[in-house]
Amino acid sequence: MVTMTTVAAMAHVSVSTVSHVVNGTRPVSPETRSRVLQAMDALGFEHHPIARSLQSGSARTIGLALTAASNPYWTDLVSGIDLAASAAGLSLIMVDTRDEPRHEATVVANLLAHHVDGLIVAPSGGWEGQLLPMLRDRATPYVLIDRTGPVRVDQVAVESEQSSAAVVEHLLVQGHRRVAVVTGAPGLSTSEDRERGYRLAHARLGVPVDEALVVCGGSTEHGGRSATLRLLSEIDPPTALFTSNNLMTIGALGALRQLGRRVPDDLALVSYDDFSWAEVFSPSLTTVAQPLRDLGRTAVQLLVRRLNDPQAPTQIVRLPAEIRHRESCGCLA
Repeated sequence: MVTMTTVAAMAHVSVSTVSHVVNGTRPVSPETRSRVLQAMDALGFEHHPIARSLQSGSARTIGLALTAASNPYWTDLVSGIDLAASAAGLSLIMVDTRDEPRHEATVVANLLAHHVDGLIVAPSGGWEGQLLPMLRDRATPYVLIDRTGPVRVDQVAVESEQSSAAVVEHLLVQGHRRVAVVTGAPGLSTSEDRERGYRLAHARLGVPVDEALVVCGGSTEHGGRSATLRLLSEIDPPTALFTSNNLMTIGALGALRQLGRRVPDDLALVSYDDFSWAEVFSPSLTTVAQPLRDLGRTAVQLLVRRLNDPQAPTQIVRLPAEIRHRESCGCLA
């Protein structure tokens, strides 16, 4: 079956770009649009499956709302959702929330105006103020993915706290007593879980946490660089660092290069989120890898279950992460 993922691969664009071309949900440059349309023609992908399904009533449509453009982390997640939705006979409309609560509420309202049958949402920090009341006012079922909340609704995420604790504990067991953490954007459950894991590892081994070694990187590359520069300017700098998402890891590596520091000789480094080039860096990066395609597939399964049985009990699913030991932590150096 030809899916948006297949088209995206041929056109060398993201799945979100294909979605915007297909559904007209966001402007796309003429050159990129032409490349996507050519790939669709070559693969035999229907240009307007959603419009046709709405006219015929032959298929259900679901909406996906997440910050698609700002982080390559989402690529495999979206691919998993797209493949699972296609296999279930569902059409998919995707919108970019930009991780801004007001914009998030606007684009989800647009999805609801298109009468989607269900929603998969990776909520922004502060979503409870605008988006949550809107969703509660509507009968449209939805599933939270990746980022969770204290609401009685189907949710699927990776178990972040224990996996973060495990990778930080690995550094502590190697003898590091000044392990720093670059935390993610405030208000996100993933940021909170990973910081709790960092603290849990210290508690397990009886190592006090120096609060000067806990610095927010805002989940961005720039924030990761700034936080790392700040940490390494301390009178007693850390000997090891845990960066709690992939963008902040890139920023941290930039800071280390700027300062002429070597990994792991001068600073051991571990990261949350694996990515395709983590293994080809020198040294290769020790990471916590998330099962992103499984995450996307599970979200679709939960939503299909809810569509088929609105009275089904709420399910909260936590998928395990995998620690991939490489060279940057120092244990293989």
